[in-house]
Amino acid sequence: MTITPQQIETTLEQIVDPTTGKDYVTSKALRDVRIDHDQVMVEIELGYPARSVLENVRQQVAEALQAIPGIGPVTVNVTSQIIAHSAQRGLKLVPGVKNIIAVASGKGGVGKSATAVNLALALAAEGAAVGILDADIYGPSQPQMLGVSGRPDSPDGKTIEPMRAHGIQMMSIGLLIDAETPMVWRGPMVTQALQQLLNDTLWHDLDYLVIDLPPGTGDIQLTLAQKIPVTGAVIVTTPQDIALLDARKGLKMFEKVGIPILGIVENMGLHTCSQCGHTEPIFGTGGGDKMCRDYNVELLGTLPLDIKIREHTDAGTPSVVAEPEGQIAITYRTIARRVAAKVSDLSKDYSEVFTQIIMEDD
Repeated sequence: MTITPQQIETTLEQIVDPTTGKDYVTSKALRDVRIDHDQVMVEIELGYPARSVLENVRQQVAEALQAIPGIGPVTVNVTSQIIAHSAQRGLKLVPGVKNIIAVASGKGGVGKSATAVNLALALAAEGAAVGILDADIYGPSQPQMLGVSGRPDSPDGKTIEPMRAHGIQMMSIGLLIDAETPMVWRGPMVTQALQQLLNDTLWHDLDYLVIDLPPGTGDIQLTLAQKIPVTGAVIVTTPQDIALLDARKGLKMFEKVGIPILGIVENMGLHTCSQCGHTEPIFGTGGGDKMCRDYNVELLGTLPLDIKIREHTDAGTPSVVAEPEGQIAITYRTIARRVAAKVSDLSKDYSEVFTQIIMEDD
């Protein structure tokens, strides 16, 4: 019995990538099919870093193909290829950076910075080249979270080399000032500092640059939306109504300026007592799900209210590197793959959806 390419494609149309929820044919992950009598070789190329699930995908595809009547030996090769996506109209990509992911929240205290740094480290753990930019000029926290100290080098007096930590590149205003020096700057100075930090840093061949934004929808967020080529945004919230109210404002801001929302991360969900084992939703339940339904976006993942997340970032070794096989790290890596998969689905050019922001007096 002769095996045909149509049989291979029909079979692969019936199984879906567990990360994207799409089959391997219509998602264009199926790159090549070679048939030699009853022997079959298939090439699958994922558009996101997937080191921890490559073998699972290979087995999934191989098992499906082996069910075809009359098929012989099956070889399945699975790889990842991360491409660059452009952003708002008139904005060129930052040299050395393929994609920029903004991590934002409507209010402080929801664990946004811890989510941003663990997202960056999780993307790196999945095989991507990653950097993180601490855009919170008034309250930079990434140097401590990553255990980085000292001043970055400048090869020419104009540009700066990113610092390195746990396999990722990083830059923060916190590396350029004394730890106890307050940033008493007005808005224009802050936005100029952000642009200089981004553009004057010599990022080296990054697949993703994660930008940890300050909370709110002020000058820095508007500068980012109008002058920085952002591929997509991740919104971090907690389940309670007040946090969700502010998170909705952040989401709507990105929508207005044509920046795709990659999804929502719900932080500080269930808490399990370390003494008695009782689990309860201290900040409520279902808030992230409802917000996702209201705005037709994806809930990327839910993280618990766990003291280890705080302890790990305080110690300069976030959970993804402190306990790489722990459940918290696994959750972050799942979120990272989903974020990257959403990026891979985006059009290469969002210039036509850019909207100018006009401030009007009431």
